[in-house]
Amino acid sequence: MSNDSFREEALAYHRSPVPGKITVKASKPCITQRDLALAYSPGVAEPCLEIEKNPDLADEYTSRANLVGVISNGTAVLGLGDIGALASKPVMEGKGVLFKRFADVDVFDIEINETDPMAFVETVARLEPTFGGINLEDIKAPECFIIEEELKKRVNIPVLHDDQHGTAVITAAGMINALHIQKKNLDEVRIVCLGAGAAGFACMRLLEDLGAKRENILFVDRKGVIHQGDENLPPHKAYFASTNPAKTLADAMQGADVFVGLSQGNMVTPDMLLSMADRPIVFAMANPTPEIAYDLAKATRADLIMATGRSDHPNQVNNVLGFPFLFRGALDARATTFNTEMKIAAVHALAKLARKDVPSSVLLAYGKKSLRFGPDYILPTPFDPRLIETIPTAVAHAATETGVARNPITDLQAYAQKLSGRIDQSRSLMRLVLDKARQNPLRMVLPEGEDPIVIRAATIMRDEGISRPILIGEPKAIAQHAQELHLQLDNIEIIDPNITDSRFESLADAYYFDRNRHGVLRQNALDTLKNNRNIFASMLVRRGFADGLLAGRNSHYADVLRPVLQILAHNQTGAHLHTFGLYILVMESGAYILGDCTANLTMDAQKLSQLAVHAADLATSLGMEPRVGMLSYSNFGSAQHDATLCVAEAVKILHRDHPNLMVDGEMQADTAINQAVLNNYPFSKLKNSANILIFPDMQSGNIAYKLLRELGNATAIGPVLVGLPKQAHILQTGASTDDIVNMAALAAARTVKSATHS
Repeated sequence: MSNDSFREEALAYHRSPVPGKITVKASKPCITQRDLALAYSPGVAEPCLEIEKNPDLADEYTSRANLVGVISNGTAVLGLGDIGALASKPVMEGKGVLFKRFADVDVFDIEINETDPMAFVETVARLEPTFGGINLEDIKAPECFIIEEELKKRVNIPVLHDDQHGTAVITAAGMINALHIQKKNLDEVRIVCLGAGAAGFACMRLLEDLGAKRENILFVDRKGVIHQGDENLPPHKAYFASTNPAKTLADAMQGADVFVGLSQGNMVTPDMLLSMADRPIVFAMANPTPEIAYDLAKATRADLIMATGRSDHPNQVNNVLGFPFLFRGALDARATTFNTEMKIAAVHALAKLARKDVPSSVLLAYGKKSLRFGPDYILPTPFDPRLIETIPTAVAHAATETGVARNPITDLQAYAQKLSGRIDQSRSLMRLVLDKARQNPLRMVLPEGEDPIVIRAATIMRDEGISRPILIGEPKAIAQHAQELHLQLDNIEIIDPNITDSRFESLADAYYFDRNRHGVLRQNALDTLKNNRNIFASMLVRRGFADGLLAGRNSHYADVLRPVLQILAHNQTGAHLHTFGLYILVMESGAYILGDCTANLTMDAQKLSQLAVHAADLATSLGMEPRVGMLSYSNFGSAQHDATLCVAEAVKILHRDHPNLMVDGEMQADTAINQAVLNNYPFSKLKNSANILIFPDMQSGNIAYKLLRELGNATAIGPVLVGLPKQAHILQTGASTDDIVNMAALAAARTVKSATHS
């Protein structure tokens, strides 16, 4: 994708459908006059008076205990530098999204137009009554050190500069594991740190707290090794100033065991890498370009362990492994500070988690046969569901043990169980789907190739590595649209349906062979393929020239579904296959699979049972534990009608043929999704609320998904056709770019499961 195109997409993302990335929503009803009286005057006076008498009750009567201030002056933003407070706001909002998504922590982002460190401290300190914790962000060194230390003296809540300590915690955890694999001791290794800013200093200080020797650390900035006696060194550089005679980075690297890079890309050469000690460790964390390219480093030294800041290489040092969970534990313990012991506890918890067997749900989600502790797996993946249980528990325990917890956490097992229920990992569903799709990008044919939305989607699919798109259309028209959109068409195949070549002739022959007893003549076959691009695309998939198709953005659903089923909905023996249309709805409360919503107007018991199995397979391929509720207006025989008896019969079939599947019914919708209601039926095989909802007919499924999408503000992914031997999916009329990209990713992700379990 061109820079201009990506720029426009990024701006549109932040502008629509509403400006920004975060919002504030009421957590209590405020509908009636009584609600208003309780929420504001006169009811609000009661908690105010209680808090006046006992300030700790603010944690009980307000949102303070789960509220973090993400605060910046914009002097060191990402790779953008000093862009000012206002321009930093999109970054701070983004930080808020990560806090909420990964650890259910609420955030107010505050951008302060002040560069004087003490004036900044005065402003933030006065905000203490608002927050349970403060996350300092993107503040340049050395001012960030002054600000953090002074704030810690003045406020009685935890303060963390994530650029320093979040990075340090993840780096230290990975380093402990890398040293273990390389059979080296932290108190003996020689360490070179390139990047003498806030993050570099914090990483080295934490490694020192864990046992590294200060005399074994060489701190290097753009001028070279920092030496004692250098004039005008800021305190953080003076702390690690060395008497070692090494002057340049190349000098420092000779014989070093460990390299930590927090600087800029391509600073380390292969010769420098070759000069390091046996079994070296390289953390090249400059982003997006590491200090030395991953492939180059691995080709240069087969005995090294390497980590980067990139998600497309093993061992990503990603701050999202740290800060949400550090604050979750600190907030729950009502900690008064972040002390060293809390950070060290997080380091060891992360390191130990990477050494444990990886759950099958994570393997399925990432499409891996195995993830095992070793040179390419020294840190957990960001979407490991155990993070929310493990890291906050360690942090809260350390806060309790060191006496800084106002709410000591003593029952760690109960606390961990509570945490596991706080976050539904399905909120991160599409990220996991995208990661899986990149492992097996499909050749996806898009018959509406001249549509600008489809062209843009194709370039994103290519750039994200989730598909090898094929556009059907007139090449000049496609090129013209791409030029207007500032898009590049490199590595995107374009098929002109007006050109009769050998491939086209073979497709026409195959179509004629399939349909000659349905009124199709040989010339009809040629004309049909030229004039009906959906049939043309289906035949490309049928004959193996493409792996799947996405069609229907500009057509009625039934008009596209019909030729797809006609050509693809049968097995190798010619037997007809039942096909069903599912939707995945991603909501704040989790992700749900709904079906049938699009394909079968009426259903019998056999079809309902088949649909349930297909839906469970889809859930499993996406890393979800399938829990199937077979819906009706009846609860376990409470109403006797042909419609309810049909669902009950389907359940009998499923219990007989798939005894290990967690499924039950017939049941009402609230019984399926509300655990409290479900508990009234202890005999049910569905022990936990359902994440797959099977409707008795298409009308009810279609109505339900559209209501949830519109009224519940759900993201609807689909329709997903299941039951076909190929990945063919019909888009909604008017599908957006995101809709098309999501469907392409989902199609590829589903095939990874099959490859994994073959």
